Amino acid sequence: MAEFRVYTSPSAFPNPQRLRLFCHEKGIADRIDEVIYDMTPGGEQRGWRHLKRNPWGETPTLELPDGTYLAETAGIVRFLDGHFPGRRIMGDSALEQGQDQMWDDRIWVQILYRLTTAFHVLHEGLGHKLELTRNPQWGEHCRKEAIAHAGLVDRHLADGRDWLLGGPEPTFADITLCTAVAFSKFGPVATPLDERFESLDRFWQRWKQRPAFRAAYRDGGGIEELAGLAAN
Repeated sequence: MAEFRVYTSPSAFPNPQRLRLFCHEKGIADRIDEVIYDMTPGGEQRGWRHLKRNPWGETPTLELPDGTYLAETAGIVRFLDGHFPGRRIMGDSALEQGQDQMWDDRIWVQILYRLTTAFHVLHEGLGHKLELTRNPQWGEHCRKEAIAHAGLVDRHLADGRDWLLGGPEPTFADITLCTAVAFSKFGPVATPLDERFESLDRFWQRWKQRPAFRAAYRDGGGIEELAGLAAN
């Protein structure tokens, strides 16, 4: 029986997908009901009903049993990781938690956020109703920054480790990196990081074999190579 409800978006949208992939990796996806918004062209996340839940108009937004709400992906994940038993995805020890936060910040700020910015300002990604700024020069700058920082992460993975912290299982930083690689392959973004970097390609192939990945991306995420997941 579901314990929480999350207001979220399809798997093509990276922040909701970070949470969805975490939930499957943690084994708690069946404990959370998803309300999936019509992001575009409907723009439900910017309507007054959702703004009463989250004035920033963001997804994902988690509704708790007492009727309060928790937003921001990393904050939701931190809560759920501690609330439910099982493997601590954000790290067991204080050192692991610090390392996971370090790598997650690097990847979110320097790679994934840059790609999402490029998506918004290069392509008017969510349509005229929601996109208020078009700036091709800034979009191309963000794309180049994402590629440069992806190169640094690729170098870190080049020592043969499977996951960013070097352990046997992925942490939340790995989930963010997986989502960044996936979003880099999304049509309008068109900056596939796995095609540019050998270690990131191996990292992506490892994720594609994990049951959690296959469950989280069962709708394909708008990525052609994942279109057959639902049938497998």
